[in-house]
Amino acid sequence: MSLNCFRQFILVVCALACALTANFANAQTWPSKPIRIVLQFPPGGATDLVARILAQHLTTSLGQTVVVENKPGADGLIAADYVIRAEPDGHTFFMATNTPMMQIPLLKKNPPYDPITSFSPVTLIGRYIFVMVANSKLPYKTASELIAYGRQNPGKLNFGSHSGVTQLMFSRISKQNDIQMNLIPYKGEAPNVNDLLGGHVQFTFVSTISTMQHISDGKLIPMAMLLNKRSPLLPNVPTVSEAGLPSLGAESWAALFGPAKLPSAIATKMSESIREAMANSEVRARIERQGFDLEGSTPAQLGAYVSSQLKDWKQSFTEAGMQPE
Repeated sequence: MSLNCFRQFILVVCALACALTANFANAQTWPSKPIRIVLQFPPGGATDLVARILAQHLTTSLGQTVVVENKPGADGLIAADYVIRAEPDGHTFFMATNTPMMQIPLLKKNPPYDPITSFSPVTLIGRYIFVMVANSKLPYKTASELIAYGRQNPGKLNFGSHSGVTQLMFSRISKQNDIQMNLIPYKGEAPNVNDLLGGHVQFTFVSTISTMQHISDGKLIPMAMLLNKRSPLLPNVPTVSEAGLPSLGAESWAALFGPAKLPSAIATKMSESIREAMANSEVRARIERQGFDLEGSTPAQLGAYVSSQLKDWKQSFTEAGMQPE
């Protein structure tokens, strides 16, 4: 090895050592101020509830206040852009669902960001259990009756949509059954459910977190579960396949991300802290009894999961005839 090559080698080793030392030092002093968990939804929905339960536990375990900031709108683009522009110091995170991470990158001809390179993966939070519900005052009581009504009354069914999952199911149901119905967009799950209760939309897919009480009160009728097997929460409700509706291969999930270039040591420590919260029996019970399936991961595991889900969602969008606009 020549002298110049040796000097370059030493410089590279020193640079790596400095980076590792800085990364370790950042993790040792983190967190040094309140932490923000940014959401794409308004208060009151499933993701908001899960985030606030976890934030309460993290405030104690991390020794700094962890607050939830709601930045709804534009399918999560507003929240995503806010986090992308944040300082990657471990004090701003994005609790994102598959909508901003799958729908925006795959359904826009000029995506505003890349879900792989624009964010730092931290941990998977879990998966949603979605149920198809309709207002109980309507004449149809099953999915097959609703589909029959839609065929006989083109343009009279309003479908509420607040996420990539709901938009995809709208496309699949209307295409598979040759039904003309109207897609009504919402900024979040809570306003979607409110309009469903008010009769402004006839049916939608929503998480069990926001509908179980309304189902128990008889205000909403559950027609199908967006699962491969029946849920113990609603054991008498058929799966979408059993109800004759199209199933969904891509998953509906939530995960935590930081801005790009978040120090790996901080991402690891935050991931471990959240998984510790998930292991708490009280935290787990409060979340899981609402129908949210908790599952944590390492940052590397989440990165691999996002890459895999991008392929599954792209295939699902293609099969549903949904193209980038």
